[in-house]
Amino acid sequence: MTGSGPRGEDGEAADGAIDDGRYRLRLYVAGQTAKSLAAMANLRRFCEEHLAGHYDIEVIDLMKNPQLAAGDQILAIPTLVRRLPAPLKRIIGDLSNTEKVLVGLDIRPKDLGSADLGSPDLVSKADGL
Repeated sequence: MTGSGPRGEDGEAADGAIDDGRYRLRLYVAGQTAKSLAAMANLRRFCEEHLAGHYDIEVIDLMKNPQLAAGDQILAIPTLVRRLPAPLKRIIGDLSNTEKVLVGLDIRPKDLGSADLGSPDLVSKADGL
């Protein structure tokens, strides 16, 4: 079963991560390959456009720390893991397809009919909107 595990009353996950509404993202790469560099650039671009100010990115190079792949059950690289908000989600690839990333992270832009069309604000599907 995927997920970040049980939570206490303070919103802290069993692994010690606190769900404060920020996206906690981990990108697993293997060295400085073209796909790894593209995934890093695409992730930073995506986060700035769609999650500005509401995300943390941790890049893990499996060439330097291969043992870290087991923790998030990484089978292919590059892989993006959304640790928070729960549930845990994974996206494999260079993250060049914005629609795939939006769907994979359960994020969708607000209705295009809203008054502020230039706003990058997003709504999580989990919010029921």
